[in-house]
Amino acid sequence: MSMPQSISSVFMAILRRDMLLAFRRRQDLANPLVFFVIAVSLFPLGVSPEKSFLAEAGAGIVWVAALLATLLSLDGLFRSDFEDGSLEQLVLSPSPLYAIVLAKILVHWLVTGLPLILLSPILGLMMYLSSDQIVLLGLTLLLGTPVLSLVGAIGAALTVGLRVGGVLISLLVLPLYIPVLIFGAGTVNAAASGLSVAGYLALLGAFFMLALVLAPLAAAAALRISMTNS
Repeated sequence: MSMPQSISSVFMAILRRDMLLAFRRRQDLANPLVFFVIAVSLFPLGVSPEKSFLAEAGAGIVWVAALLATLLSLDGLFRSDFEDGSLEQLVLSPSPLYAIVLAKILVHWLVTGLPLILLSPILGLMMYLSSDQIVLLGLTLLLGTPVLSLVGAIGAALTVGLRVGGVLISLLVLPLYIPVLIFGAGTVNAAASGLSVAGYLALLGAFFMLALVLAPLAAAAALRISMTNS
């Protein structure tokens, strides 16, 4: 078997396995989505229900809620495999760890990031965003949420053997999330002001490509370090 076929077969096997396991734990799937909806819905009650304010701040509100919902789900990215011992077997196996990590990140995005994108039009209407702003919001989330999963995987890998991993993940990855948050929400706000959004989208695309290439490598190295020290 050639190396490309080996990598693709490992990737698909981990993808199928983790998708099956994810849908067996439906409560874990629902928690980030419920948090996302509740956080956005309560914001007008706690700050201001004024239409003009919500239309101006709506994109930022949705983006912050999406970021926090992603953080909420990161601790489970590798932890269940660590607790049942399968993660150690995956790290020690001859299979390429890069492909294994990338498949796990894709599953995380499919069960967390993609549902957030699908829910964003409804929440955008609640924030009185225009149809063009809602489309642009969905596009920025489509580019930005994979970056959140990719970068978050590094923090999850570094803290997988720690009891307080969830807190440490937030401290590790939040500074790296800030540029994505700024340009994600800034794209919609720039469009509302009549400015060009091409530069914002190009930067989000660059963040995505950079994270896609480097984050799985860094997460794989972090897993090896964590398993060595555990």
